Amino acid sequence: MTVSNKFTLSRAVFAPVFYLIFNLPLWTDSYILGVISACIMIPALAVIEVTDYWDGHYARKYNEVSDFGKLFDPFADVILNLTVFLCAVEAGYMPFVLFILIFYREFTQSFLRMTASKKGIAIAARMGGKLKTVFYIITGFFFLTLESYTRFRFSFPEEYQFIDNIIKLSLLWSTRVLFVVCVGLSWGSFVDYVKSFYKLIKD
Repeated sequence: MTVSNKFTLSRAVFAPVFYLIFNLPLWTDSYILGVISACIMIPALAVIEVTDYWDGHYARKYNEVSDFGKLFDPFADVILNLTVFLCAVEAGYMPFVLFILIFYREFTQSFLRMTASKKGIAIAARMGGKLKTVFYIITGFFFLTLESYTRFRFSFPEEYQFIDNIIKLSLLWSTRVLFVVCVGLSWGSFVDYVKSFYKLIKD
């Protein structure tokens, strides 16, 4: 396996690991595990997201760019991002209907990529798709910041309790707005892909 593909694989492998890190405190109702998870979720996700840069960097540096890599890279991104969003759904932050809309879009896009690859055509990422992925990541960090803050269970004096409410509401509504933006960007970029590769899809 090439160096670039190893970086890509790390994102796919990390997805179920992240799911466990996020959910173990909820399944066990453990405050200690909740605090530990709050300390490591965001840094761990940040590190693994950086591999999206490194796989492309090494693919170009060592001339490892391949049709397989062009399929594997977006697949790993989808698995990781959908896992983060699934956690948001289970924690009650993301409406299930928004998750389903993104889920349908991502796997329809993956199907188009696989269909194209059988004809020897690699559908590379377009600017709309890259922008969508950036917002997926930003939204994931907003959601995790809110959840981590909740798991630390900070206790404000009663006269300053409004500060806690402001922080939580600001993060909550920012996250929900970003979820809606993600849906819009995901389907907007999908339409862009369909228009760009219309002849291929028609054939």
